[in-house]
Amino acid sequence: MRWLLNRASSLSYSFFSPLSSRTPAVSGPGAPVTVGAEAWMVFGMRMLLSISALLTLYIDASIVMAGAWSWLIFAAYMLHSLVLLCVARFRAGFWHGPVVYWVDIGWYGLMVYVSGGVPSPFFTLFFFAILAASFRHGFEAGSRLTLGAAAVVTTAVLVAHGFAAVHMLLLRATFLLALGYMIAFWGGLLVDQRRRLALLRDVSRLSNPRFGVQHTLDSLMGKILRFYGGTTCVLVMQDSGGRWMFNTAHHPRSGRSVSHNWADEIQVAPLLELGAGTTALYRSSSAARLPGGGCALGVEAGSNGWREIDAEACARIADLLDTDAFISAALPLRKGAGRIFVTAAAALRRSDATFLNHIVQQAFPVIETINLLDRLASDAAFRERQTIARDLHDSTIQPYIGLRHAVAAIRSRAGDDNPLTADLDRLLAMSTDVIGDMREFAQRFKNGRQQEPELLIALRRQLGQIRSFYDVDVTLDAARAPVIHDRMAAEVFQIVAEGISNICKHTRARSARVELAEDDGQLAIDIANPSEEGVAPAPFMPKSIAGRVRALGGTLAVDTADGRTLLRIRVPA
Repeated sequence: MRWLLNRASSLSYSFFSPLSSRTPAVSGPGAPVTVGAEAWMVFGMRMLLSISALLTLYIDASIVMAGAWSWLIFAAYMLHSLVLLCVARFRAGFWHGPVVYWVDIGWYGLMVYVSGGVPSPFFTLFFFAILAASFRHGFEAGSRLTLGAAAVVTTAVLVAHGFAAVHMLLLRATFLLALGYMIAFWGGLLVDQRRRLALLRDVSRLSNPRFGVQHTLDSLMGKILRFYGGTTCVLVMQDSGGRWMFNTAHHPRSGRSVSHNWADEIQVAPLLELGAGTTALYRSSSAARLPGGGCALGVEAGSNGWREIDAEACARIADLLDTDAFISAALPLRKGAGRIFVTAAAALRRSDATFLNHIVQQAFPVIETINLLDRLASDAAFRERQTIARDLHDSTIQPYIGLRHAVAAIRSRAGDDNPLTADLDRLLAMSTDVIGDMREFAQRFKNGRQQEPELLIALRRQLGQIRSFYDVDVTLDAARAPVIHDRMAAEVFQIVAEGISNICKHTRARSARVELAEDDGQLAIDIANPSEEGVAPAPFMPKSIAGRVRALGGTLAVDTADGRTLLRIRVPA
């Protein structure tokens, strides 16, 4: 008997588990449940319920009151469930939105009607749709489905009995509304907790520290805006030198980039009137249509009790932020002060403000650590640049100067009537230009790395030299390039220089194209050159470029179709 039970359990798992879960994976109580596996479980349970309903109808056909065609409703619902199950099984990422559950309660309403109305045993099927919608899509989806289910039950009973069973209908509808609301509420809490844990996980990892603190702050504000569905996120922060930075990020749907502005203490003073350590929630009187109406509430650090705060100060802040509602939290900085604000058109609650405080408490100690490491790395890099610049002058520029003197001496001895005079003059001019560029590069390298405009200048200079030395015409398109921070600029320069160098050394192409742009929040670097006519380029992977891209956390793909070779490089911006 035990063997038979184990065999039945394994067969049921084999049938109701998705294809992706049949491969060996981590198992046990601590194993994570993927979204696909959860959706598959819902489809499987729908199929099981449809089979159970059809069997119930077969065992006790006396519950049918609408004739033989009632069997078609139960059979059609089972076929509907089977189609959904098969599509979800063989199509990864199958769309599974709330509309599926609205279709379910429509089927359940028909089942209740044809099986007797009030005494129908299929009344409890409605809770399957409410459960699934609430625990997958949150409170709003679950509560709307609860109201819809109550309306469908009411319609089915009234059509079947009229007002003769209104007392039983009242009990059924009230029970459905009460239990459905509780399910939706708890399901909404679960969905909110999942989203919050996912955001806390993301902000604890933040972005690549090598891109600097400002890039990390921009990434944090973007994640906060997407979580709250807010319109604007404002971060006022004082650096270690006492200067105030005013950062403003807008929701990605607006298409507006993050702005950074230096401000003096007088300009930021109105935004700091809430006091250090205060987490605030404000809704103006014009936002009274929102749940909770207008309010100005705050809670101090270490306290759980919300209290009323200065509404006039909050109104001035709302006026500066051009909003009717905002939440705000103080930044836990070891040195300096700061505050973050999130504005949103939707209703903001106390829990939203409290969670914003949790976010900054989690993220800013990490950011301050990154800032400290960044300063240490910058100081060490500055000293290293001093050494490298001196070595560059002594070991590289001086030999070039010696080479130029030798070429000048040969040119002088050759005379003007020598057939090599033109080539010597050209070589002399090129060596002079290279020495000048190297001296300029050594001076800039000694003072610091290139910023974004300097990067473009350096790239154009490099491509100009490629054109002179190799007779390869390289076009640079950076019109849609995002802001490239100084730590990224040097890496981008080396990637582009290596890509063009490979074209010159390993192909016969006389033209190439370099494009810098933004692609879905990433820096896109496309390096392309035409292929030789009639010759299919062999597949390859540039190891040096691939190593640099991998170190930046990006991806590299090589496309040899359409008569060209294209390097598609995507790096987190």
